[in-house]
Amino acid sequence: MSDNALPLVISAPEPRTLDLIFTQPQLARLRSKYRIVETTADGVANLPADVLAQARYIVGQPPISPDTLDQMKALRCVFNVETNLINNMPYETLFARGIHVVTTGLVFAEPVAELGLAMALNLARNIVDADLAFRQGRELWGGDGNLTARLLSGADVGIIGFGDLGRALNRLLSGFRTRTKVFDPWLPPSILIDNGVEPASLDAVLSTSDFVFVVASVTSENQGFLGADAFASMRKGAAFILLSRAGVVDFPALMAAVKSGHIVAASDVFPEEPLASDHPVRALPGFLRSAHRAGALDIAFKRMGDMVLEDMDLIDRGLPPLRSKRAERETVSRMRSKPADRN
Repeated sequence: MSDNALPLVISAPEPRTLDLIFTQPQLARLRSKYRIVETTADGVANLPADVLAQARYIVGQPPISPDTLDQMKALRCVFNVETNLINNMPYETLFARGIHVVTTGLVFAEPVAELGLAMALNLARNIVDADLAFRQGRELWGGDGNLTARLLSGADVGIIGFGDLGRALNRLLSGFRTRTKVFDPWLPPSILIDNGVEPASLDAVLSTSDFVFVVASVTSENQGFLGADAFASMRKGAAFILLSRAGVVDFPALMAAVKSGHIVAASDVFPEEPLASDHPVRALPGFLRSAHRAGALDIAFKRMGDMVLEDMDLIDRGLPPLRSKRAERETVSRMRSKPADRN
């Protein structure tokens, strides 16, 4: 088969790159089976009419206008490898035409969950500060170094949001025999019960938990919904671990709750990234910081390549994609997470 006869893929995966997503053998396989047209996200609309007309797949999340989509008669799937769905394409038309929109965010669930577990253990046992004190000759030995320590094992845990990340986190926590309550208004109670957790209201999750993990996506309905009242309702000394997006939190209120000594906190995400060098959270005691690195592992990015190739193969054979997560008609327009601006 000549190159021109191969199915056409438009590649606009920024901020990712094909070399980041695919191993060299995977990339060779991709190029052997498909004709790849590489462009920028903003450049998709300016591609030649014949390229748009022949494109079977898009790898990326470029803005697509109704006029551009109307030219894409052969399009069968948009593979969003940035993983945050944003309202930059006519989803209703895509769904009406039977075009799949899928994300590869599942690859980040385990890595982020593992870092979240590490953050919880650190907040419980003060590992980072104890290490810094030791380096500086200020260490406290034995029980003197455990005045605020607690166990994660057997603790009351709350999880806000129960998508792929929440479920991965719950699997890790099962070994700690935690009593876990979950708040997720998008899921029926039976799904939570089947996963071994207790469905609960937001108030119950906040007020009865020793550790609260926030793994909810930002939507049009929940931006900044965790504010001063939420933090005040938490148990004194409880740990608040933010793993999904900073947009769900009133960040100044979170810092104020930590500064007052009412709770301790950890976050892998921040309102603006990179964070300003003089941002007050940098020097806030009781706040554990990570620079949006929880999921950014090479093994996770390469798993994206597996997912894309396997789902392309399924779609080529007239079957639905199964590895990637399909966007849902009822919820896709509600998503408000900021796309990543780095790998």
